[in-house]
Amino acid sequence: MTENIENNGCSQRDSAEHEEYAKASRSFNRIWKERDSAQPELLEAILHKDNLNRAYKRVKANKGAPGVDGMTIEDALPYLRENQQELIDRIYRGKYTPSPVRRVEIPKPDGSMRKLGIPTVIDRTLQQAIAQQLMPIYEPLFAEGSYGYRPNRCAKDAILKVKEYAEQGYTFAVTLDLSKYFDTLNHEILIGLLRQNIKDERVVQLIKRYLKSGVMENGVVMETEEGSPQGGNLSPLLANIYLNEFDQEFLKRGVPCVRYADDIVLLAKSKRASERLLESSTKYLEEKLKLTVNREKSRTVSVFAIRNFKFLGFALGRNGSGIYVRVHPKSWKKFKSNLKSLSSRRSVQSIKPSLEKIKVYARGWLNYYGIASMKNPIDEVNKWLYHRIRMCIWKQWKKPKTKKRNLIKMGISEYYAHMAANSRRGHWFNANLTTVKRAMSKERLINSGFYDFATAYQSVHVNY
Repeated sequence: MTENIENNGCSQRDSAEHEEYAKASRSFNRIWKERDSAQPELLEAILHKDNLNRAYKRVKANKGAPGVDGMTIEDALPYLRENQQELIDRIYRGKYTPSPVRRVEIPKPDGSMRKLGIPTVIDRTLQQAIAQQLMPIYEPLFAEGSYGYRPNRCAKDAILKVKEYAEQGYTFAVTLDLSKYFDTLNHEILIGLLRQNIKDERVVQLIKRYLKSGVMENGVVMETEEGSPQGGNLSPLLANIYLNEFDQEFLKRGVPCVRYADDIVLLAKSKRASERLLESSTKYLEEKLKLTVNREKSRTVSVFAIRNFKFLGFALGRNGSGIYVRVHPKSWKKFKSNLKSLSSRRSVQSIKPSLEKIKVYARGWLNYYGIASMKNPIDEVNKWLYHRIRMCIWKQWKKPKTKKRNLIKMGISEYYAHMAANSRRGHWFNANLTTVKRAMSKERLINSGFYDFATAYQSVHVNY
């Protein structure tokens, strides 16, 4: 009797589970057969040939490594030409399943590791195609204080906004640090937010499949219950959609908020107000958005505190002329360390290629930090780098007779050339001898390809 009851119970439970599965299956299939009248063509726009071609070109321009399937960007083009229609048909039928992302870890400046998820080239192309069609929907909805991953906005705009608020008296900042933000996005909250503005449920379901596609690490595929892999083309947009809730909430409260991706700064006019803001913002992020705030790194601080206030590599300063943007000491230290590596005696085997590498790196750095006031530090770095390059050339000449011959070629008299060439002091000391500096003048080094920081900085900074 008991056995029959147990069997009937199991049978009823199996029947109920089957019924729920069938209901979910019918519901899911209906999604892909029906279109909402508000956005009937969104999936069609995503899968349109022109949009896909544009997406592939963007993925190709970004370069990047293969995903779990090992397919390179070059391999993807013939594959897409041959299989594009089949791929599109599978998506329309709701039969497409994205591949897991390949887990890669890269070191962070603090010594910890940042986890990246690299999708396959095909999935990167499809994600880019989705992002291209969603951007026009969400751009008008994003807050004015949001600057990360948005067209015609950059980090320089963000620090200038902080400077503008500081000039209005908002001199206390709440800097919020989110622990593993991209890895901890709540899927349920994110899908709910997407449904508010994406009325084509097929697109929502396709994005959901990307969120749930899993991660392959050391050959093992693990399910993803939360997060959006940092490395996917869709992730930046999804991250902005998620934190737009925070932006809009504090905008309603009248709080100045400047955000670049997951770097958040709230501003206040007093220390006490900033402390209240730290408490209320932490509560909102943790309770409403289910994110984790790093309480050790999140703090209230004066925007002029050079050691404690750092935003996107910048800091603020003030003098008799007013408030200005400056490069944070940590950013300076990293810059000089990289220059030292690029101009080391081991690295500089051939001078012209080495000067070109330094030029490429320095130009990129100045394009980013050129907004900052730093004439004196730039002059010092310029002088130091000239000295290092002279040292590398001096070492390459090796023998005294080679040094003497080359100095004479550069216009130095035989007597002074002989004295410098036979000096027993070290390379660094000799590179700063008046004779050597006259021979390897600034003009001569610039003609050989040296990137003059002082001149370049003046041309960049004048635009600000």
